[in-house]
Amino acid sequence: MVFKRRNPLSFLRKMKNMIMPQSGWRRAANYLGHRVRRLPDSPHRIALGIACGVFVSFSPLFGLHFFYAAFLAYILRGNVIAALIGTAMGNPFTFPAIAGSALWVGGRIVGGRGEDLGFMRMQHAFVNAFSGLWNSFKSIFGYGQNELYRMGGFFQEVFLPYIVGGAIVGGFVATLSYFIALPIIRKYQLRRRERLMERARARRAARLNESKAKQDQN
Repeated sequence: MVFKRRNPLSFLRKMKNMIMPQSGWRRAANYLGHRVRRLPDSPHRIALGIACGVFVSFSPLFGLHFFYAAFLAYILRGNVIAALIGTAMGNPFTFPAIAGSALWVGGRIVGGRGEDLGFMRMQHAFVNAFSGLWNSFKSIFGYGQNELYRMGGFFQEVFLPYIVGGAIVGGFVATLSYFIALPIIRKYQLRRRERLMERARARRAARLNESKAKQDQN
């Protein structure tokens, strides 16, 4: 493959780069922006894909954001690649604000105490719940004990407020991101087409001048 790395990154290295890009967050953001603008699709589909990725970033389905974003973009006829890039909205710097806003809004709609946990305690609640779920799965095969009892309080107090609040706040931010991205992508594509047309005209003029020069010599 032309673009394959000469020395493939290990799994741990890939995970580290997701949390702290080797080139820095600013350069990583510029790279993602460049990739989005260069996608060969209509501005509407690209902006819609970005909005899908941003919306999914407010979901508590950690580990499934890529699949969720791709599925949502496919259903809504958005650009799937743009949706995957849009999930970068959820990163270690933004997750505290995302989780806090989702739990605050959801807690006032369905109740729960998620908004009072704080980010670190909320994170611990998720880890504890998924640990209980994993142990319960292993208990089916005779390893460990069934710990599904952990899920009841977690679902009512944290997960449900998060998913409801995340859908509301995420829907608002995703809509905003769509209307911000659409004119930017449209303007970029227009300028890119103009540059390509200018290069084509320049090449055509050069060929005509070359042909004329040869005719004059003859």
